[in-house]
Amino acid sequence: MRAASACVALLALAAASALAAEYRSLGDRPAILYDAPSAKADRLFVATRHYPFEVLVKLDQWTKVRDVNGEVAWVDNGALGDLRTVVVTVPLADVHANASTQSPLVFEAYKQVLLEVVEPPADGWVKVRHRDGQQGYIRLSQVWGA
Repeated sequence: MRAASACVALLALAAASALAAEYRSLGDRPAILYDAPSAKADRLFVATRHYPFEVLVKLDQWTKVRDVNGEVAWVDNGALGDLRTVVVTVPLADVHANASTQSPLVFEAYKQVLLEVVEPPADGWVKVRHRDGQQGYIRLSQVWGA
């Protein structure tokens, strides 16, 4: 019975980690995204610097990614940066002083604004920083890429 319980627990842990999406943002320059993992492939679009993507597949020199709109493309690994960002997905998002809707409002961010991730998400919130330096907590339901 213990072995069966341990097996079920291990499967649950594996399933939970498999569901956790990985996100990466572009570096300090815009990047070209392609329809295949090659610079000779068709160019699909150019993404702005620091734009976040969900990682789907990693290869030695290329990463297959999905954007906030569900578009899938390939990006050269050298174009990915270390800065983590999220993009606002609602018309107007509230950024609070603490991870609570009852805390003071620090600023509001419009749809498509990129915000730097300051701390990993927790309890439905993520701490972010605007490019002008203001920082606070935003609900995960109002952003994409965390």
